[in-house]
Amino acid sequence: MTAAHTVSRLESVDFPPPPVDLPRRCALFLDLDGTLAPIMPRPDDVGPDPRRARILARLRETFDQRVAVVSGRDLPNLDYILGGEVPAIGAVHGLVRRTADGQVVSREPHHGLVDARRILVELAHCERGLLFEDKGLSVALHYRNAPTCAEAVIEAGERLSQATGLVLQLGDMVVELRTPGADKGAAVTAFLREAPFLGATPVFIGDDLTDEDGFAAANRLGGFGVLVGHRRPTEARYCLEDTDAVFNWLESLAAPQPVFGVHA
Repeated sequence: MTAAHTVSRLESVDFPPPPVDLPRRCALFLDLDGTLAPIMPRPDDVGPDPRRARILARLRETFDQRVAVVSGRDLPNLDYILGGEVPAIGAVHGLVRRTADGQVVSREPHHGLVDARRILVELAHCERGLLFEDKGLSVALHYRNAPTCAEAVIEAGERLSQATGLVLQLGDMVVELRTPGADKGAAVTAFLREAPFLGATPVFIGDDLTDEDGFAAANRLGGFGVLVGHRRPTEARYCLEDTDAVFNWLESLAAPQPVFGVHA
Protein backbone atom coordinates (compact mmCIF):
# COMPACT_ATOMS: atom_id res chain seq x y z
CA MET A 1 0.00 0.00 0.00
CA THR A 2 1.19 3.50 -0.84
CA ALA A 3 -0.07 5.97 1.72
CA ALA A 4 0.34 9.72 1.78
CA HIS A 5 1.51 12.07 4.54
CA THR A 6 3.50 10.82 7.50
CA VAL A 7 3.51 13.08 10.57
CA SER A 8 6.84 13.07 12.39
CA ARG A 9 5.72 15.05 15.45
CA LEU A 10 4.29 12.56 17.93
CA GLU A 11 2.97 14.76 20.71
CA SER A 12 -0.07 17.01 20.64
CA VAL A 13 0.37 20.36 22.37
CA ASP A 14 -1.61 23.55 22.81
CA PHE A 15 -0.24 25.60 19.94
CA PRO A 16 -0.47 29.40 20.06
CA PRO A 17 -2.27 31.40 17.37
CA PRO A 18 -0.10 32.53 14.45
CA PRO A 19 1.52 35.98 14.57
CA VAL A 20 0.16 38.92 12.59
CA ASP A 21 3.61 40.43 12.04
CA LEU A 22 4.67 38.04 9.27
CA PRO A 23 8.01 38.37 7.46
CA ARG A 24 8.03 41.16 4.89
CA ARG A 25 8.41 38.78 1.94
CA CYS A 26 5.89 36.18 2.97
CA ALA A 27 3.84 33.82 0.78
CA LEU A 28 0.50 32.38 1.88
CA PHE A 29 -0.57 28.87 0.86
CA LEU A 30 -4.18 28.17 1.81
CA ASP A 31 -6.21 24.98 1.90
CA LEU A 32 -9.91 25.34 1.07
CA ASP A 33 -12.22 22.89 2.89
CA GLY A 34 -11.94 23.30 6.64
CA THR A 35 -9.77 26.39 6.17
CA LEU A 36 -11.34 28.91 3.76
CA ALA A 37 -14.68 27.13 3.87
CA PRO A 38 -16.38 25.11 6.62
CA ILE A 39 -16.66 21.36 6.14
CA MET A 40 -20.06 20.63 4.62
CA PRO A 41 -22.04 17.37 4.35
CA ARG A 42 -21.43 17.30 0.58
CA PRO A 43 -18.53 18.88 -1.39
CA ASP A 44 -21.04 20.57 -3.72
CA ASP A 45 -22.53 22.43 -0.75
CA VAL A 46 -19.53 24.78 -0.78
CA GLY A 47 -19.87 27.75 -3.11
CA PRO A 48 -18.63 31.32 -3.63
CA ASP A 49 -18.56 33.61 -0.61
CA PRO A 50 -18.27 37.44 -0.79
CA ARG A 51 -16.24 37.74 2.42
CA ARG A 52 -13.77 35.09 1.24
CA ALA A 53 -13.41 36.80 -2.14
CA ARG A 54 -12.75 40.19 -0.53
CA ILE A 55 -10.14 38.76 1.84
CA LEU A 56 -8.30 36.94 -0.95
CA ALA A 57 -8.24 40.03 -3.15
CA ARG A 58 -6.82 42.14 -0.30
CA LEU A 59 -4.25 39.47 0.60
CA ARG A 60 -2.98 39.33 -2.98
CA GLU A 61 -2.51 43.10 -2.89
CA THR A 62 -0.86 43.03 0.54
CA PHE A 63 1.57 40.23 -0.35
CA ASP A 64 2.31 41.35 -3.92
CA GLN A 65 0.34 38.44 -5.45
CA ARG A 66 2.12 35.80 -3.31
CA VAL A 67 -1.06 33.91 -2.42
CA ALA A 68 -1.94 30.40 -3.61
CA VAL A 69 -4.70 27.95 -2.80
CA VAL A 70 -3.56 24.33 -2.47
CA SER A 71 -6.48 21.92 -2.21
CA GLY A 72 -7.69 18.43 -2.93
CA ARG A 73 -10.46 19.80 -5.16
CA ASP A 74 -10.11 19.97 -8.94
CA LEU A 75 -9.19 23.19 -10.73
CA PRO A 76 -12.57 24.15 -12.27
CA ASN A 77 -14.31 23.63 -8.93
CA LEU A 78 -11.74 25.79 -7.13
CA ASP A 79 -12.12 28.60 -9.67
CA TYR A 80 -15.89 28.53 -9.16
CA ILE A 81 -15.71 28.56 -5.36
CA LEU A 82 -12.97 31.20 -5.21
CA GLY A 83 -14.68 33.44 -7.75
CA GLY A 84 -11.53 33.59 -9.86
CA GLU A 85 -9.74 35.63 -7.18
CA VAL A 86 -6.63 33.39 -7.03
CA PRO A 87 -4.63 32.63 -10.20
CA ALA A 88 -2.03 30.42 -8.46
CA ILE A 89 -3.64 27.11 -7.54
CA GLY A 90 -2.45 23.62 -6.62
CA ALA A 91 -5.41 21.31 -7.31
CA VAL A 92 -5.99 17.60 -6.64
CA HIS A 93 -3.38 17.73 -3.84
CA GLY A 94 -0.79 19.25 -6.19
CA LEU A 95 -1.21 16.89 -9.16
CA VAL A 96 -2.57 19.86 -11.12
CA ARG A 97 -0.86 23.21 -10.69
CA ARG A 98 -1.61 26.56 -12.29
CA THR A 99 1.15 29.12 -12.01
CA ALA A 100 0.57 32.77 -11.19
CA ASP A 101 0.85 33.61 -14.90
CA GLY A 102 -1.80 31.06 -15.87
CA GLN A 103 0.22 28.07 -17.09
CA VAL A 104 -1.28 24.70 -16.12
CA VAL A 105 0.93 21.70 -15.36
CA SER A 106 -0.79 18.35 -14.85
CA ARG A 107 0.04 14.67 -14.44
CA GLU A 108 -1.43 11.98 -16.68
CA PRO A 109 -4.13 9.84 -14.99
CA HIS A 110 -2.88 6.53 -13.60
CA HIS A 111 -4.26 3.42 -15.35
CA GLY A 112 -5.41 2.00 -12.02
CA LEU A 113 -8.11 4.66 -11.77
CA VAL A 114 -10.33 2.66 -14.12
CA ASP A 115 -10.72 -0.23 -11.65
CA ALA A 116 -10.78 2.04 -8.59
CA ARG A 117 -13.51 4.18 -10.12
CA ARG A 118 -15.68 1.18 -10.92
CA ILE A 119 -15.34 -0.38 -7.46
CA LEU A 120 -15.91 2.83 -5.51
CA VAL A 121 -19.02 3.59 -7.57
CA GLU A 122 -20.33 0.12 -6.74
CA LEU A 123 -19.65 0.69 -3.04
CA ALA A 124 -21.43 4.04 -3.12
CA HIS A 125 -24.51 2.33 -4.51
CA CYS A 126 -24.53 -0.09 -1.56
CA GLU A 127 -25.10 2.59 1.08
CA ARG A 128 -27.23 5.69 0.63
CA GLY A 129 -24.98 7.92 2.73
CA LEU A 130 -21.78 7.21 0.77
CA LEU A 131 -20.81 9.80 -1.83
CA PHE A 132 -18.50 9.08 -4.78
CA GLU A 133 -16.38 11.89 -6.23
CA ASP A 134 -14.33 11.80 -9.44
CA LYS A 135 -11.56 14.39 -9.83
CA GLY A 136 -10.04 13.02 -13.00
CA LEU A 137 -6.64 12.27 -11.46
CA SER A 138 -8.17 10.73 -8.36
CA VAL A 139 -11.39 9.14 -7.10
CA ALA A 140 -12.82 9.47 -3.63
CA LEU A 141 -15.51 7.98 -1.42
CA HIS A 142 -16.94 10.24 1.29
CA TYR A 143 -18.49 8.61 4.36
CA ARG A 144 -19.35 11.71 6.43
CA ASN A 145 -23.05 10.90 6.06
CA ALA A 146 -22.46 7.19 6.71
CA PRO A 147 -19.91 7.10 9.58
CA THR A 148 -20.64 3.46 10.41
CA CYS A 149 -19.13 2.57 7.03
CA ALA A 150 -15.74 4.06 7.93
CA GLU A 151 -13.93 0.80 8.58
CA ALA A 152 -15.26 -0.88 5.42
CA VAL A 153 -14.46 2.15 3.24
CA ILE A 154 -10.91 2.47 4.59
CA GLU A 155 -10.30 -1.25 4.14
CA ALA A 156 -11.55 -1.03 0.55
CA GLY A 157 -9.19 1.89 -0.08
CA GLU A 158 -6.24 -0.04 1.32
CA ARG A 159 -7.00 -3.06 -0.87
CA LEU A 160 -7.41 -0.92 -3.98
CA SER A 161 -4.16 0.91 -3.30
CA GLN A 162 -2.32 -2.40 -3.03
CA ALA A 163 -3.92 -3.78 -6.18
CA THR A 164 -3.61 -0.71 -8.43
CA GLY A 165 -0.54 1.22 -7.24
CA LEU A 166 -2.64 4.32 -6.60
CA VAL A 167 -1.75 6.50 -3.60
CA LEU A 168 -4.15 6.09 -0.69
CA GLN A 169 -5.08 9.51 0.70
CA LEU A 170 -6.99 9.48 3.99
CA GLY A 171 -8.82 12.71 4.68
CA ASP A 172 -11.59 14.06 6.88
CA MET A 173 -14.26 11.34 6.54
CA VAL A 174 -13.07 10.49 3.03
CA VAL A 175 -10.89 7.87 1.36
CA GLU A 176 -9.18 8.96 -1.85
CA LEU A 177 -7.12 7.04 -4.37
CA ARG A 178 -4.96 9.29 -6.50
CA THR A 179 -2.42 9.20 -9.25
CA PRO A 180 1.13 8.97 -7.81
CA GLY A 181 3.10 12.18 -8.05
CA ALA A 182 3.16 15.60 -6.47
CA ASP A 183 1.58 16.30 -3.08
CA LYS A 184 0.75 19.61 -1.40
CA GLY A 185 4.33 20.00 -0.19
CA ALA A 186 5.67 19.51 -3.72
CA ALA A 187 3.22 22.15 -4.95
CA VAL A 188 4.49 24.65 -2.37
CA THR A 189 8.09 23.89 -3.32
CA ALA A 190 7.33 24.37 -7.02
CA PHE A 191 5.58 27.69 -6.46
CA LEU A 192 8.56 29.00 -4.46
CA ARG A 193 10.81 28.44 -7.48
CA GLU A 194 8.74 30.84 -9.57
CA ALA A 195 7.75 34.50 -9.61
CA PRO A 196 6.16 36.07 -7.64
CA PHE A 197 6.84 33.50 -4.87
CA LEU A 198 10.59 33.17 -5.46
CA GLY A 199 12.57 33.83 -2.27
CA ALA A 200 9.49 34.22 -0.07
CA THR A 201 8.90 32.76 3.40
CA PRO A 202 6.10 30.17 3.10
CA VAL A 203 3.15 29.97 5.49
CA PHE A 204 0.79 27.04 4.93
CA ILE A 205 -2.68 27.04 6.50
CA GLY A 206 -4.76 23.83 6.53
CA ASP A 207 -6.84 21.51 8.65
CA ASP A 208 -6.53 17.97 7.35
CA LEU A 209 -3.97 15.16 7.26
CA THR A 210 -3.55 15.97 3.57
CA ASP A 211 -2.09 19.34 4.63
CA GLU A 212 0.77 17.82 6.62
CA ASP A 213 2.93 17.68 3.49
CA GLY A 214 2.36 21.42 3.10
CA PHE A 215 3.28 22.08 6.73
CA ALA A 216 6.45 20.01 6.38
CA ALA A 217 7.49 21.83 3.20
CA ALA A 218 6.89 25.22 4.82
CA ASN A 219 9.05 24.22 7.81
CA ARG A 220 11.81 22.93 5.55
CA LEU A 221 11.83 26.14 3.51
CA GLY A 222 12.07 28.50 6.47
CA GLY A 223 8.39 29.15 7.15
CA PHE A 224 5.71 27.45 9.23
CA GLY A 225 2.32 25.77 9.19
CA VAL A 226 -0.96 26.75 10.85
CA LEU A 227 -3.34 23.95 11.83
CA VAL A 228 -7.05 24.76 11.73
CA GLY A 229 -9.47 22.97 14.05
CA HIS A 230 -8.96 20.22 16.58
CA ARG A 231 -5.49 19.68 18.05
CA ARG A 232 -3.63 16.56 16.93
CA PRO A 233 -0.05 15.48 16.26
CA THR A 234 1.10 17.75 13.45
CA GLU A 235 3.99 19.43 11.68
CA ALA A 236 2.29 22.82 12.19
CA ARG A 237 3.61 25.29 14.76
CA TYR A 238 0.48 27.39 15.29
CA CYS A 239 -3.25 26.77 15.48
CA LEU A 240 -6.55 28.51 14.74
CA GLU A 241 -9.89 27.26 16.06
CA ASP A 242 -12.03 27.26 12.91
CA THR A 243 -12.71 28.96 9.59
CA ASP A 244 -14.03 32.10 11.31
CA ALA A 245 -10.74 32.38 13.19
CA VAL A 246 -8.90 31.91 9.88
CA PHE A 247 -10.90 34.71 8.26
CA ASN A 248 -10.29 37.04 11.22
CA TRP A 249 -6.55 36.35 11.15
CA LEU A 250 -6.32 36.80 7.39
CA GLU A 251 -8.26 40.05 7.64
CA SER A 252 -5.75 41.29 10.24
CA LEU A 253 -2.92 40.50 7.82
CA ALA A 254 -4.63 42.40 5.03
CA ALA A 255 -5.75 45.35 7.16
CA PRO A 256 -5.10 48.75 5.58
CA GLN A 257 -1.93 50.36 6.88
CA PRO A 258 -2.36 53.71 8.69
CA VAL A 259 -1.42 56.76 6.67
CA PHE A 260 0.72 59.24 8.62
CA GLY A 261 1.20 62.89 7.93
CA VAL A 262 -2.25 63.42 6.44
CA HIS A 263 -4.27 66.25 8.00
CA ALA A 264 -7.96 66.97 7.58
